Amino acid sequence: MDMAGVEAVWRIESARIVAALTRFTGDFGLAEDAAQEAVAEALASWPLASPANPAGWLMATARRRAVDAIRRRSTLQDRYALLAADLAVGSAVDEEVDPDRIDDDVLALMFISCHPVLSPEVRVALTLRVVGGLSSAEIARAFLVPVPTVQARITRGKKTIAAAGVPFELPAAGERRERLGGVLSVLYVIFTEGSTATSGDRLLRPEVAYEAIRLARTLAALQPDEPEVHGLLALFELTAARFPARTAPDGSPILLEDQDRRRWDVAAIRRGSAALATASTRGLGPYGLQAAIAAAHASAPSVETTDWDRIVVLYEALGRVAPSPVVELNRAVAVAMASGPAQALTIVDELIASDRLAGSHLVPTVRGELLARLGRRPEARAELELAARLCPNQRERSVLLRKAAELG
Repeated sequence: MDMAGVEAVWRIESARIVAALTRFTGDFGLAEDAAQEAVAEALASWPLASPANPAGWLMATARRRAVDAIRRRSTLQDRYALLAADLAVGSAVDEEVDPDRIDDDVLALMFISCHPVLSPEVRVALTLRVVGGLSSAEIARAFLVPVPTVQARITRGKKTIAAAGVPFELPAAGERRERLGGVLSVLYVIFTEGSTATSGDRLLRPEVAYEAIRLARTLAALQPDEPEVHGLLALFELTAARFPARTAPDGSPILLEDQDRRRWDVAAIRRGSAALATASTRGLGPYGLQAAIAAAHASAPSVETTDWDRIVVLYEALGRVAPSPVVELNRAVAVAMASGPAQALTIVDELIASDRLAGSHLVPTVRGELLARLGRRPEARAELELAARLCPNQRERSVLLRKAAELG
């Protein structure tokens, strides 16, 4: 088996392996380190002789590495003896480790990786590493940061969890519901970075977005009774459905009104709509409302035939349950399509007066578009040029400069 094969197995099985090892050892950091050592050993040995059961081989090897590490800790001799005995009983490579608890283990791993004691950037790095199975280099490429930065975040996260004495267990039902929002927000950050990169010369990083979708699907399977999990998954699927039409062959952005909707992923729209229907059975939360907005776009054959009045209503509802300046700005865009640019400009100017999105390129982008529609071309050009100066993504910046130049 080649390197790609090892990575594929690891991507699928990593969460189960790290979760099972964490439960056995009671040490999240040790479990993750042992699992990484097993992968390194697989990269060296599998090209020579592939095991019959790759997942079982990784699990058994990682457990042996964990036992070796505990053996080196003189203060943990009792625990070593317990683990060594356990290893001896179940030493076969093909062993399945307590399969009845695997799902709960993976869910507990998600909650640990997104624990409130961790900073947001550490939560993202740990989730991608220990639940998603991404390497430090892959995470660094996704977020355009140096590999040592990612490695430092992962190390800091493991040390923080150990220092805080975070137990490897599912939170109680009430606490789990409270902390679920933190898990969802981490997945949302990961997906958002993939769907519109915050910096660099690529608009999309689909491999990052699809990893968020994979994690959301896992979470939905583990928490089937949580409507917002399905709402988030629906939002991801419906947004990703437009990926094939969002960029030209050279990577330049294609705006919504110019996209060939025949290229939208019908299967993703179908999956997203099904997830939205599941979320809707108990009332839509913030992610479900955003998914409903995405569904309104997905069901329309063109920009002109889009139900903009419905989208305005959905943004108003979203503003009530999860108020934010970005929601207000998006509502302004919908209002412009439903009722004209003058009314929308009032909303944007109120946002500017409140100074709630200072330094963001989004406000001058929208304001420039509205001014252009109102025929105020010099003002519109100045706004779009300002937006270009503030925009960190090179692809988006080029579109803004082109639009500004067209206003001459």
